[in-house]
Amino acid sequence: MSEAETVNQEAKVQSELAVSRARGLSIKLLLITVACVLLVEVLIFLPSVANFRLRWLDDRLHTAAAMSTLLMEVDPANLPQGVQDDVLKSIGVKAIAMRDGEASRLLASTKMPADVDEHVDLANTSQLGAIRAAMSTLFSEDRRILRVFGPVGESNRGYEIVMSDRGLRVAMLTYARNVVGVSLLITLITAGLVYALIDRMMIRPIRGMTRSMLRFAEAPDDPGRIIRPVPREDEIGVAERELSAMQERLHKVLGEQKHLADLGLAVSKINHDMRNILASAQLMSDRLRQVKDPGVQAFAPKLLRALDRAVAYSEGVLAYGKTQEAPPSRRRVRLRQLVEEVHELLGVPANSDITFVNAIDPAFEIDADSEQLFRVLTNLCRNAIEAMLSDRDNAVVRRLTLTAERHGSVSRVLVEDTGPGLPQKARENLFTAFRGSARSGGTGLGLAVAQELVRAHGGTLELVESVGGRTVFAVAIPDQPIRLEDARRGIRRPA
Repeated sequence: MSEAETVNQEAKVQSELAVSRARGLSIKLLLITVACVLLVEVLIFLPSVANFRLRWLDDRLHTAAAMSTLLMEVDPANLPQGVQDDVLKSIGVKAIAMRDGEASRLLASTKMPADVDEHVDLANTSQLGAIRAAMSTLFSEDRRILRVFGPVGESNRGYEIVMSDRGLRVAMLTYARNVVGVSLLITLITAGLVYALIDRMMIRPIRGMTRSMLRFAEAPDDPGRIIRPVPREDEIGVAERELSAMQERLHKVLGEQKHLADLGLAVSKINHDMRNILASAQLMSDRLRQVKDPGVQAFAPKLLRALDRAVAYSEGVLAYGKTQEAPPSRRRVRLRQLVEEVHELLGVPANSDITFVNAIDPAFEIDADSEQLFRVLTNLCRNAIEAMLSDRDNAVVRRLTLTAERHGSVSRVLVEDTGPGLPQKARENLFTAFRGSARSGGTGLGLAVAQELVRAHGGTLELVESVGGRTVFAVAIPDQPIRLEDARRGIRRPA
């Protein structure tokens, strides 16, 4: 990738992030924080302004009570009206009365209103009622007359005042403006601090993961674009580690897919010439049938059969990874004879001490596609022989044994060798192409193809045991199911 392309990709990533940031988590977080703080401030403001109203009325009642002490020293009837008006005006009320037990005494009054709009009992006002009354006073533009009463201090006497709510409303509006101003300041400071902390702890790492995903999507084959997780133990740290692991796995899988594509291209180029060579070999081997030598006549059919199989394999070499294997053409097969053909094709070196043991009963039959089962057993046996040949110790026993058993309608073929066993990495990726090879340089395709062929029969291929000196694979293939109408007539479905 050129430097100009890299710069263009970086600019594209940055532009995508800039666009998303304008309507992304940062702005949403800031707006949510401001809204939440404002909501809290409103919830605090309502009882606060209600308490301010009660305190303001209580102050007026206390002032009236103090003034009542002086008024009780003289007879209110002898007190000039002008003096009463001045006294009442100074404390902002229209009348002052004292209640002692059941008796009530008017101490001073000015022109009394005809009706009282609200009675306020300072000693028995609930918080919810105080809030409703405060909102009524705050948002009502009409002048209302209040009758406020309640005890003052530790005295048993109660006091009452009648007043207009004009002064109260002015004081409440001033208080509300001050509270709103302070609340907005607190909101901005709190929102800024919360935003800064959460942005540093959460938004920036998330933005970094987003940037990493966009950069990785541009070039998933570049290992330098895999995110490097920070050492955090919270959810962000777990997410970064999982993202890093996922990108590494994807990078590895893409590499394997590219390798598979390259391999398929190479094989497709070789396949054409290979078929021509094999076809020529077939034509020349046909002439061997005309040779009268008994030895030639003995091995000529086997050679022709091997060439036929090689041609068939060459024609279907691209089946794996591109198309499905052909459905098995199942017949009753003599397994011991098929295993002998596998042994002849393996080509065990004459100078090796590997012993091939065909311990299958000559009468044992298996319901399978002979060609596909041949490929399965050939792959398993060839892997076993290569594993045993890799062991350089001449004193160890090298033996490959094939046995078979039947459990009900399931035939089970066991392939056992005395090799060194499979390494841990091979066991973890046993049937995965390009990852399950037990030897250096192997592709791991053999077991992957074998498992696919066995599954096409409705069977299973499994590793039974793998330790030093004993490795056992088991191929289990069930018989074909019988059609219901044939079973009722007692006739098995023809193979």
